[in-house]
Amino acid sequence: MIFDFNKDYILEDERVILMPLEVKHFDDFLEFSEKEPEIWDYSVLHSDAAGKENLKDYIDFALSCRKKGSEYGFAVFDKLKNKFAGSTRFYNIDLDENSLEIGYTWYGKEFQGTGLNKHCKYLLLEFAFEKIEIERVGFSADSDNSKSIAAMKSIGCTIEGTLRSTMFKKNGTRRNSTILSILKNEWTETVKQNLKNKL
Repeated sequence: MIFDFNKDYILEDERVILMPLEVKHFDDFLEFSEKEPEIWDYSVLHSDAAGKENLKDYIDFALSCRKKGSEYGFAVFDKLKNKFAGSTRFYNIDLDENSLEIGYTWYGKEFQGTGLNKHCKYLLLEFAFEKIEIERVGFSADSDNSKSIAAMKSIGCTIEGTLRSTMFKKNGTRRNSTILSILKNEWTETVKQNLKNKL
């Protein structure tokens, strides 16, 4: 599997552009961060971008992980609305085992439920399975976040189970994590076409 963390990967279709997350996107995301902090109600450490300081930390952490070769963040641009919509990321990238996870995903309220997420996930999954030959793409969500879990199931994820008390939430309580995944053969045989039909 070849994945170059120093390369600027651009993923694009008729609806969305996924471009490498950069410091300059702070200004594009600041309005969401300050006016829609509830976007990150289910966030945990390093995934909370509510408020100016948290947004700065969110981007800085993502860029440091890219530099270390463990994560690769994207800024999401909605071509339909001609506006930046949010962010998503490859993380837990394991080049030896040909696996990675997709997460740290959020969108501003006006972009939620518009079909944008399905376009993003299609591009990310196509890249992962077909360009860099990943065997398993994993997903994780707070078990209380039924909206996020439903979105993952709608793109073709299979629920594998629940890991109990995996990490602290921002309110200091512990999170149970629902684990989901898509395997390469599932993508090839059914998930790709089913997801494409929903775009």
